[in-house]
Amino acid sequence: MDHSKRPDTYSRRELLKTAVRSTSGITVAGLFQPLIGENIESFAHPENPPIPPATRKSMKGVPFERHPKVRFGIVGTGLRGRSVMNDLLSVQGAEIVAVCDPVLEKTVRAAKLCREYGQKEPAIYHDGPQAFEKLVTRDDIDFVYTATPWEWHVPIMLAALAAGKHCGSECPIGTTLKDLWSLVDASEKAQKHCMQLENCNYGETEMLINRLVREGIFGEVLHVEGAYLHDLRQILFENRDEGLWRRAWHTRLNGNLYPTHGLGPIASYLNIHSGDRFDYLVSMSGPQRGLDLFREKNVENKQDPKWKEVYITGDHNSTLIKTLKGKTALLQHDVSNPRPYTRHNRLQGTLGAFEDYPPRIYVEGQAGGEKWATIESWKEQYSHPLWSDIGELAKKKGGHGGMDYVMAYRLVQTMLEGHVPDIDVYDSAIWSAPLPLSEISIARNSAPVKFPDFTRGKYK
Repeated sequence: MDHSKRPDTYSRRELLKTAVRSTSGITVAGLFQPLIGENIESFAHPENPPIPPATRKSMKGVPFERHPKVRFGIVGTGLRGRSVMNDLLSVQGAEIVAVCDPVLEKTVRAAKLCREYGQKEPAIYHDGPQAFEKLVTRDDIDFVYTATPWEWHVPIMLAALAAGKHCGSECPIGTTLKDLWSLVDASEKAQKHCMQLENCNYGETEMLINRLVREGIFGEVLHVEGAYLHDLRQILFENRDEGLWRRAWHTRLNGNLYPTHGLGPIASYLNIHSGDRFDYLVSMSGPQRGLDLFREKNVENKQDPKWKEVYITGDHNSTLIKTLKGKTALLQHDVSNPRPYTRHNRLQGTLGAFEDYPPRIYVEGQAGGEKWATIESWKEQYSHPLWSDIGELAKKKGGHGGMDYVMAYRLVQTMLEGHVPDIDVYDSAIWSAPLPLSEISIARNSAPVKFPDFTRGKYK
């Protein structure tokens, strides 16, 4: 890695130019152009961190400043952006003061949503893909949230941090090691939080199991499994929304494109960045078949630009991870084949085990012998307080079974009360790191690849 010019030596304008250049040329007349995810040879030792200035302070354990209300700027007001807005607008103490999207129609819909919740009309920014540069400089925004295509997450958050704003994004927070280090450095320099809003960490089952782990019900956690196995073929080939950009990633690299939904919750089970950290991974992908077969069956017009695309992402990726303390994790990804949805969410401890989809638990000595039991009886005593307090409201108001609302509620709560956020920039970076690291491992014939220590030793 060339650290001769560190991210914090760039001006904000230079950072934005660099980030935008890296994403230019993605689409030309509807044709996706292949783009290498990482310069693999330059990452012979991806675990080596950039050397921070002597005055640099960690963001680990740093609380938010207290806010009388939390004012949001939303960048990206498509389907996911408006869904997140709906959750935030449902939480007392949250206000959306500005929205940004290059598609005017989408910003108009977003503004209408604010009015429907009784809030005043937000400022609208829609003058091109870089209109967010103006939004982040407003002095009435506390948190910039981005729900854009993946390639824009980093430039938007770097701009927000340079403007002194807390920020967060949908997953993944970044797609290359260079970008992930840039976010860590920029967050530390600004002393503002930069985080991935990982809704799966706030699922009712995930929070219940995390509490059972803390209570020692499973004994010592030895092995965990997470995944994103979701048939997205129809969405990927649509001529709107995510179909306009997400399929492109299958032409760019071979690896796990979407690690965080599975990895976020199980990283917590393993106490990652609370005494342990990921050490290295080994990754392999099977053949690419699903997208070719779907195109053959569903794209009848052979003149459609989709027929010029070459998909290189193996359909099913499996990545094994080992921690410094010797614990193991299995991470999987497949969005290109027919199957029921699952994130696995599995755990094996010295006293018992848990498996999701459907959720079932076994604890040594339980009634009924060596048979799976339901988790319902455990909810009575160990349901997470957040779900006990607002669970029913969350299921009525929030998406994905209520986890989206709980995530929004918790973000606003921590900012109103001045708490340390549940997720920091180091967690966010390490959850996204398997995307570039799996690519590197696969390119090296599934060789082990070290994880960076984004905390620079603070994980202890």
